[in-house]
Amino acid sequence: MIREATPADIPFIHTLIRELAAYEKAPQEARATEAQLHDALFGGRPAAYAHIATDDTTGTPVGFAFWFLSFSTWRGVHGIYLEDLYVRPTARGAGHGRALLTELARICAERGYERLEWSVLDWNTPAIAFYESLGARPQDEWTVYRLTDDALKKLADRSS
Repeated sequence: MIREATPADIPFIHTLIRELAAYEKAPQEARATEAQLHDALFGGRPAAYAHIATDDTTGTPVGFAFWFLSFSTWRGVHGIYLEDLYVRPTARGAGHGRALLTELARICAERGYERLEWSVLDWNTPAIAFYESLGARPQDEWTVYRLTDDALKKLADRSS
């Protein structure tokens, strides 16, 4: 049901990223190209990893997890940051999301990583309920900040 992504999965991953962006009401934000994804996952210095969930009967890909390593200065070890987890609506409820998270938890345990973290939109109540059913807890005391586009460029220009 869960396997590591291969280069042949790039078009599928790209499609699911766009589907996820549409679900999250931000399709214009999904600008990554297939070439960028290929380089991130399979280039000379991979920056990310992906796993594919497949239908048990047909073997058809139905979901994915896209992740990268984080590092905790407090714990002194790596962790996994889950950038995207998405299962197609027609395949939800069959255990694919749970299986993807279980595989990432297994990787953490096997490698001595002490955290598996991700973000979820506060309005995505089905996802929140699912994550909490697994034992995940929100980090309410933290607020995510992000610099992108013009603000990022403006700050970078100050270093010149």
